[in-house]
Amino acid sequence: MIAPRFHIKKNDLVMVIHGREKGKSGRILKVFPEKEKVIVEKINFVKRHSRPHGQQRKGGIIEKEAPLHISNVMLLCEKCNKPVRIGHRMVEGSKKARYCRKCGEIFDK
Repeated sequence: MIAPRFHIKKNDLVMVIHGREKGKSGRILKVFPEKEKVIVEKINFVKRHSRPHGQQRKGGIIEKEAPLHISNVMLLCEKCNKPVRIGHRMVEGSKKARYCRKCGEIFDK
């Protein structure tokens, strides 16, 4: 099965539009296209209990970011300062780039 393609990439600035963390924004750390999920920096923290493993890892309660569904985040335009829909257009010959539909700002430089 071919993994679907999405409008969000690693290091994009996004805002959460639905759920417990609604209104918060952060950078994308990782994208899981096969699961349709993303991990956003400092958003959706969960606590995990871990046992100590050897000399390196201590045991205890660890807080880490959990994945969010990709439909719950929107790309944040730095010029508009709002979550926006994006479009695709050809720039510099045959290169395809994402752009803000409100102000026309190009995301892929």
